[in-house]
Amino acid sequence: MSLKDKIKSFLFASMARETADTEAHTEEAYIPEEAPEAPVTGVVDETVLELPSDHPIHRLYNRRRQEHDGYLPAPRLCLDEDGVLPAELVEKEKKRLKTVLTSVCKARLKEVSKIKRKSDGKAAGDGSDSKQLEEDLPSLDALPYFFLSADKLYAWLIVFPPVGPGEELSREMLYMAMIDKEISYGVDKQMVDGVNRNEGRYFNLFLIARGKPAFDGKNGNIVDNFPRVIERVLEVDEFGQVDYTALNLIRNVKQGQEICHLIRPTEGEPGRTVLDQEIPAKSGKSVPLPAGRNTEVSEDGNSLLASISGHVEYSGRSFHVKPVMDIPGNVDFSTGNVNFFGDVNVHGDVLSGFTLQAMGNIHVDGVVEAGSTVESGGDLVVVKGILGDGTTVVRSHRCIFSKYIENSTICVRENLQTDCIMNSRVYCDGEIQVRSGRGCIMGGRIWAAKKITATAVGSAAERKTVVVMGGLPCTSFERESAHNELKELELELEKLESQLDSPVKSSLLGKLRIKMSGTEMRMRQLEDDLIDIKRELEEQGGGRLEYGIAYPGTEICFGEESLRLRQISRQCVAKMVCGEILLM
Repeated sequence: MSLKDKIKSFLFASMARETADTEAHTEEAYIPEEAPEAPVTGVVDETVLELPSDHPIHRLYNRRRQEHDGYLPAPRLCLDEDGVLPAELVEKEKKRLKTVLTSVCKARLKEVSKIKRKSDGKAAGDGSDSKQLEEDLPSLDALPYFFLSADKLYAWLIVFPPVGPGEELSREMLYMAMIDKEISYGVDKQMVDGVNRNEGRYFNLFLIARGKPAFDGKNGNIVDNFPRVIERVLEVDEFGQVDYTALNLIRNVKQGQEICHLIRPTEGEPGRTVLDQEIPAKSGKSVPLPAGRNTEVSEDGNSLLASISGHVEYSGRSFHVKPVMDIPGNVDFSTGNVNFFGDVNVHGDVLSGFTLQAMGNIHVDGVVEAGSTVESGGDLVVVKGILGDGTTVVRSHRCIFSKYIENSTICVRENLQTDCIMNSRVYCDGEIQVRSGRGCIMGGRIWAAKKITATAVGSAAERKTVVVMGGLPCTSFERESAHNELKELELELEKLESQLDSPVKSSLLGKLRIKMSGTEMRMRQLEDDLIDIKRELEEQGGGRLEYGIAYPGTEICFGEESLRLRQISRQCVAKMVCGEILLM
């Protein structure tokens, strides 16, 4: 056989074997002859995409290594060599990159297979010499492929090597590919210029462009100089005593003083993608100043000022300044009955027979004496206690804090805290705490909707003490008050009707009947409210009673169920369980 025939035989046979191998790999799972293995270390690099050994990229890698017999760096697909990208972004893009690489590598292998089939067909049908055959063989140039992040802020480059006598990667080839993909912003030119000279230019991932992320503006904010929520909690010292003077519920402000100031929103900073497209940014939202009654906005619009001197209070939406009435002495004949639309500070006592009413908070440094009436639209603090005679009525639409309560009727919409309750009728829609000082409840009837906590309930002399849990105590109190008022009006009506007819009698009768009609309507409305929420209250279970010791004569009630203690009970919790009162 001549030398020419030997070359032909060797060339055609090797090409036929390569074509057969490629077709076999395309139809069935491929197991590479020498799949590159990542170095085994104790730490897993979360920025590197690990691909299985049967991935198409390993087939392309082995083909390149066979064509160029020599060292070829193993594929390394690291998305963040510098460790500056967010971990969430890297994890998300790794999943996308795996899907994209699988598709691109399969397409590349398909082109290689097609080329081999064409070359095999040409070799079988043409009798030209080997040199001419090599010149006519189809080839594939190196393929730069750009992978863009989902938000187009990052662009990575991976280059697939040429096939056959195709053109190797060059700087011009990279720039032309970038122009074709319109990657023009944030390009790392130094990296692009040096990729073609890099030993690991093929099958490696390069971060070649970084866009500029958009930054949304910050929303406006309000900085308060006064607290929006006042903590109404008294602390018990190591001796079990409470200093009721320390509960300062009134936040004084002077006219023109700043209540809060505004921090203006900032504008957003737009960004750009690696495709040189603008990423819009949102500007921060403005926040209005919470202006309420007796407040005004400063000239620059950045501060909320008090227009009068008084007490600052936050109502849920805005700041208000309530006027404060300061009484240096007692509520007596020097002041008369007090009815004020703001807060009231009494530095003395509320004497017997006088009425003190305020829309805001009331702070009494002394005592509330027998026969007086006190009503607060906010919190009520009585530093030295409430000393009644059975006719004293004290009402608060928030909380009551008092040193002690004796022989009085108390109605409080929220919570009550005191050292001692004796022979009083208490209606509380929240919790009653009698833990400080003596911490005793002795005599009378105590009704709380949620919880009662006391050190001692009742007395060793077995004085009758009734503790009622659940329901709506204050609404029931209002109904009882309306019922008693209606009885008094009926008696007054009988007395008027027995008098001789006169213009004065007619006038008084008309006024009295109007007043009775209003009282009847109010009482019916309260009864309807109680009926409407009766089922809901039954589902709630009726609260609980906690005590350190309870004496015989104490009666515990939950709705219609009652339990009378026959012996001393210690450290118990009373609650309703399955329709029965249990002491646990």
